[in-house]
Amino acid sequence: MKYTLSLNGDPNIGVFARAFEEIAIVPETAPDSFADSVAELLDVEIVRMFIQGSSIIGSLITGNSRGMVVSGLIGSEEQSKLEEYGEVLLLNETMNAAGNCILANDSFALVHPEMPARLIDRIGEFLKVPVERMQIAGIPTIGMAAVATNKGVLLSPRATPQEIERIESLVSLPVGCGSVNMGSILVGTGVLANSKGFIAGSETTGFEIGRMEDVFGLLR
Repeated sequence: MKYTLSLNGDPNIGVFARAFEEIAIVPETAPDSFADSVAELLDVEIVRMFIQGSSIIGSLITGNSRGMVVSGLIGSEEQSKLEEYGEVLLLNETMNAAGNCILANDSFALVHPEMPARLIDRIGEFLKVPVERMQIAGIPTIGMAAVATNKGVLLSPRATPQEIERIESLVSLPVGCGSVNMGSILVGTGVLANSKGFIAGSETTGFEIGRMEDVFGLLR
C-alpha cells in the first residue's frame, strides 16, 4: 500500500487538508482517489468542503479531540457544516490562520510567539490543554514547522536541542525531528496524521518515512 500522496500533483498535502481522529477535511474538488486514500490510511470519515472559500484547509483549521479551531473569516454555511462534526472556535483576530499558527493534540498546544494572551486563554480553555508560545527552527508559524498527534510529535529537522527539550517537558510522547518531501523543513505542510496513521507528500523519501514511523509509533 502507498503511504505517500499528492493532491493534483502538489505534494504539500498538509496545506490542503487536515486530519483529526475521526474525520479528515479535504477540498470539495479533491479527486476521489485522494479522498479514498486518506479515508483508508487514517481510518477517518471524509468531509468535503472549502474553508473561507479556499482549498488551503490545512492552513486555516486545526484542533484536537475536543474541538476545531478555525479562521473567523469562514462563511456561515462552512461553520454550520463543521459544527455537524464537533465544537468550533472561531479566531476573530488578525492572527486567524489557525492551522499555521497553532500546533495541538490532546495534551498540549503551541502557538505563534506573537499571539495575544487573550486568544491563548480562549484556545486553552476550548481545547482543554495547556498552551505556550513558541517557535521552532526560527519558524513562528509553528503549525508549519511540526506535526503533533496523540502518538508523537515530529519537528522540523532544524529544531534546536533546547526546543526539543522544551517540548519533551510538555508531553510524555516520542518527540523527534525529520523532514518531508525530499528535505523540506516545513513538515506541517507535507504530512497528514492522526493516532491511527500518517500520510506524507509524494516526494517524501523512504528515509523520511522511516523517521515518521519512529516518531508516530506506526511501523508499517
